[in-house]
Amino acid sequence: MAWLKGKRILVVEDEALIAVMVEDMLTSMGSEVVGPVGTIEAALDLARGEGLDAAVLDVNVRGERIDPVAELLMGRGVPVLFATGYGEVRLQSGAAATVIDKPYTQEKLARGLMAAMGIASNGGRRAG
Repeated sequence: MAWLKGKRILVVEDEALIAVMVEDMLTSMGSEVVGPVGTIEAALDLARGEGLDAAVLDVNVRGERIDPVAELLMGRGVPVLFATGYGEVRLQSGAAATVIDKPYTQEKLARGLMAAMGIASNGGRRAG
């Protein structure tokens, strides 16, 4: 997928097996994975300091909502893709983001990232 080649994608996922799976999917699509990290604190550090093209964020990280990381990234103009097994997602601020449901495939991940990055409008659904 040429549109992802060289794109730096932050991955925040607290389940190691899923984190490795997402990293493999993104790498095979040509992107550079930042992380993956499994804590809000580590995610905030990367979100503040790294040059990022997009982020794939687990909604619930070790029992904490990902909202502070999402708000920071969105404030920097970084497209965010939420991955969740909980259905609908609403940020505390009410901001909208693209959502894909777990478990997901490489195709679902690619469509969601395309939607989040504004490359296509049919890749995922918007939270809001």
